[in-house]
Amino acid sequence: MQLPDDSAGQRLDHVLTRLTDYSRGRIQQLLKNGSIQLNQHPAKASFRVRGGEMVYIPEIITETLNIQPEAIPLDILYEDETLLVVNKPAGMVVHPSCGHDSGTLVHALLHHCPSLPGINGVERPGIVHRLDKDSSGALVVAKTDAAHLGLSDLFARHDIQREYLAWCRGAPPWYHKRIETMIGRHPHHRQKMSVLPEQSTRGRLAITNAGREQVFNHGFSRMRLTLHTGRTHQIRVHLADAQLPILGDTVYARSFNPGQHLPVNLRTALHELARQALHAEVLGFIHPISGESIHCVAPLPCDVKNLDVALRAC
Repeated sequence: MQLPDDSAGQRLDHVLTRLTDYSRGRIQQLLKNGSIQLNQHPAKASFRVRGGEMVYIPEIITETLNIQPEAIPLDILYEDETLLVVNKPAGMVVHPSCGHDSGTLVHALLHHCPSLPGINGVERPGIVHRLDKDSSGALVVAKTDAAHLGLSDLFARHDIQREYLAWCRGAPPWYHKRIETMIGRHPHHRQKMSVLPEQSTRGRLAITNAGREQVFNHGFSRMRLTLHTGRTHQIRVHLADAQLPILGDTVYARSFNPGQHLPVNLRTALHELARQALHAEVLGFIHPISGESIHCVAPLPCDVKNLDVALRAC
C-alpha cells in the first residue's frame, strides 16, 4: 500500500486506521509487535507521514482452536448474525487459562457458534472484554471479524454504556461522585490492583461514576457504577478505596462475619453470598455493523436478588 500525499503530517496509526478495515487498537498492536513495515523497515505509530511511503500490513490469520466445545446453557440477551450479548453467571471464567481448561464461557460459545473468530489469542474467540469470574452480568461477544474490530474500537473510544450494581458495606455521604485515579499492580501483592499516586508511571487512568442508589439499615448500601475506562478490578478497587467495600469481595474487603444484631433473613442472604456482590446490569452501544442502538439489561441472579430483598426488608 502506498500512503497518499494528502496524509502528510498525520500520525501513521491514524492514517492506517482510516485506510484499512482495522481498528486503531489493532493497528497499534501490529505496529508495536513490528508486523507493519514502512519502506521495508518496522514502523512506529507516532511516525509522521510525508506521503508516498510504501506500507506492508500482514493479513491476520486466525489460528486453529484447540478447545473442545461444551454444551453449557447460555442466557442470551441479544443475538444477530454478527454478535451476541450474554448474561454471564457468577463463577464462570470467561476464557481458558491455567487451572480453567473447561467450563468457561469460551467453551460454551464455541458450542453455540462454532465459527467464532480466534481473536485476542486463540483461547479467546470473539471475546472483546471480560468480567471477573465472580462477577455476573452482560458481556458482548463478536461473531465475525468485522464485528470484533468495530466493538474493539467502541471500547477503545470508551463509547460503550456499562452500568454495574454493587452492594456494599458502608454508605457514602454523597449522592454522585466521579472517581478518577491511577490504578496499577499492587506494589506488594501481584495478584491485586491498587490506587496509585497521581504522578505514578506504573498506573493507568481509571474513571468511574458512582451513584448512591439506596442506603439500607445496619450500614449497607446499593451503588450504581458507570465505567468510563475498563481497568482490571476497577470498580472493586475504587469502592474499596472509598471505604465502600463490596460485600463478598475476599480480595479488596476485610473479612466480614454478620453479627447476631442483623435480621435472620439478612444473615442468611449474606452467608449464602459466595462471591462479590457485583453485577453488570446494563450494556448499551451502537451496533458496529447495522448502526442500531443496542440496550441490554441483565436480570439479577438469585444470590444478589435475595440479598437486595433482605436488605430492603430490614
